[in-house]
Amino acid sequence: MLMHYFPVLIFLVIAIAVGVIALTVGMVVGPRKPNSLKNSPYECGFPAFEDARLPFDVRYYLVAILFIVFDLETAFLFPWAVALRPVGLGALWVMLIFLGILGVGFFYEWRRGALEWE
Repeated sequence: MLMHYFPVLIFLVIAIAVGVIALTVGMVVGPRKPNSLKNSPYECGFPAFEDARLPFDVRYYLVAILFIVFDLETAFLFPWAVALRPVGLGALWVMLIFLGILGVGFFYEWRRGALEWE
């Protein structure tokens, strides 16, 4: 019974070994040239180790919401593309309308300057 799990054990050992080897090679061979620009905050726009009550730019949230919307669009496109032939021409038109609405929203956000970061 346990012999059936032996290939899984071998696979796990190989996977862990590849991960450890990749990390070790990266740490040993990789360049170490830290500077202030590389260590500066890049996700939220302000240093992380200050007061938590600092004003926060709303545009960061707008970009995050846009990313989620277009990420969900991709999540809807994959199953639709796989099942396009059986569902027919009606599904094509529905998806084109869906993409058109998302495109109009993206163009609106672009024109309003929500994607510009100062």
